[in-house]
Amino acid sequence: MSEKPYPRADVRGETVTPAPAPPSPPPGRPATGYGRVFAVREFRTVFAAHLLSMLGVIVAEVALSVLVYDLTGSPLLSALTFALGFLPYLVGGTLLAGVADRFPARRVLVVCDLVCAACVAPMTAPGASIGVLLALRCCLAMVSPVFSGTRMATLADILGDGDLFVLGRSLLRITAQSALLVGYGLGGLLLTVVAPRRALLITVATFLASAVLLRLGTARRPARAHDGSSLVKDSLRGARQVLGHRRVRVLLLLFWVPPVFSVVPEALVAPYADDLGAGSAGLGLLMCALPVGTIAGELLAGARLRPAARERIALPLVCVTLLPYLGYALRPGLTGSLLLLAVAGAGSAYTLGLDQWLVRAVPDEVRGRAMTLLTAGLMTFQGVGMALAGVAAELVGVRATVAGAGVLGTVCCAALALEARRTEAGRA
Repeated sequence: MSEKPYPRADVRGETVTPAPAPPSPPPGRPATGYGRVFAVREFRTVFAAHLLSMLGVIVAEVALSVLVYDLTGSPLLSALTFALGFLPYLVGGTLLAGVADRFPARRVLVVCDLVCAACVAPMTAPGASIGVLLALRCCLAMVSPVFSGTRMATLADILGDGDLFVLGRSLLRITAQSALLVGYGLGGLLLTVVAPRRALLITVATFLASAVLLRLGTARRPARAHDGSSLVKDSLRGARQVLGHRRVRVLLLLFWVPPVFSVVPEALVAPYADDLGAGSAGLGLLMCALPVGTIAGELLAGARLRPAARERIALPLVCVTLLPYLGYALRPGLTGSLLLLAVAGAGSAYTLGLDQWLVRAVPDEVRGRAMTLLTAGLMTFQGVGMALAGVAAELVGVRATVAGAGVLGTVCCAALALEARRTEAGRA
């Protein structure tokens, strides 16, 4: 994975030389902060486009949910607007993953943004029916993993596959968490002064602005691989190749499995807040605690720890990150619950070490498909975790469900950490 860049032919036969990887820091002075990442011009462009896309997606989700409820008066259909993202995400991430490697990355990113804008634009029409709105929502969800996977693979082209890549990925995650924290609140305020369909015009504008930024602010790079087979066959073969590699497989599972359990308190936050008698303010605080902890943990690990230290703590941290959930068995109040959630969120800093290992382990020719599969699996596993949390809470109650998630999740994470340690030794 550390070979020097070499000229390659793109899908039209043109020779394009990839930009060289960013220079390494001087010996004895390893970089530990985020400043060097923003020094890379292309990353600044990707970061700005990511921020615009996130804001657009959040506005769209809030506006669509309100719009569907206004049209139908059905809480079920309003909730379905959010839930519809999960299955199409899996389908898009599995069957369309080949797009990330068989076409030039910049073209894929720009086209994905344009497709998203084209999907949202008809939603603003006064005559758009519920069926049309939900179908377009599904199309958005199918495109999302392709865009995210291609962007992740492109980060490695822009920043190299070393520490800059890890910090760049971390910044995008922090931005996403921060946007969620403030975005839903601002989206709700926006809808007090703007009709939902007009608010969706903002989403169209953000997708178009993101497309322009990526087209003008990133370099043109060739496709990674294209063997002439159909897109679906190429995508499925890439998935088999990625999952068939023992080291890559266990790293993907380390990304996917912890969120199955970590989303349990979020999935049950409404009944838990009601059980505490916390009211609307308490509900909002409980929803914010986990992402606040996640942001704090990533910032601390990214800014204060050296790359080797982040890798050393990754497996121990993944083994303990869910342990705070056991505290729910002690029936904590609001303050105690917020503390438990924040500590659990901070444990998510293990992902910085996993990022480094994954980008080293994945062959360059399937990097786009691997990253697309990663994002699709992450969303799918989170959806499964939310669904199972609801079922379990019906049977044993909210507190027991969260505490049980802490126990079972810790056991699963420890087993995966042991397997990761074995593959690290053998590089199977």
